[in-house]
Amino acid sequence: MSNSIIFLYSYHHRNTLKVCNAIASKIKAAVVDINTNTENFKLGKYDLIGFGSGIDSGKHYPRMIEYAEKLPEVQNQKAFIFSTSAIYTEKKMSKDHKLLRGILQSKGFKIVGEFSCKGYNTNSFLKFIGGMNKGRPNNEDLKNAEAFAEALAEKLPG
Repeated sequence: MSNSIIFLYSYHHRNTLKVCNAIASKIKAAVVDINTNTENFKLGKYDLIGFGSGIDSGKHYPRMIEYAEKLPEVQNQKAFIFSTSAIYTEKKMSKDHKLLRGILQSKGFKIVGEFSCKGYNTNSFLKFIGGMNKGRPNNEDLKNAEAFAEALAEKLPG
């Protein structure tokens, strides 16, 4: 498999970490937790770079946005975006990913795929009623993440 890396921010219920691990196992990607790792990576050496976090107020968590804004410019570097959120539709995913997608594209990344699914959410008043999407991402969500990763792998060299 190609040389791949995923930059991840997952903290609350670790929903996005579960999705990340499903994707990483299929494309044999290294996973970097941007909350704890401050190393500078030579992005040009990777065939594929992933960026994922939960969604907060209609966009990736601020920590992921800040991280993306500090990335160096690249040339046609293949990248993908993923997330977990309380509510999922294809249209909502596209809107939720818009800010991060725009930042990455402005840096020279070529977005080759996007994935999202529901995640367990206890934000705000939801914590008082036990949250929503308990048990998500579930096995079906993780199988969908693996299928997404397999489709990504087909777009990469050897």
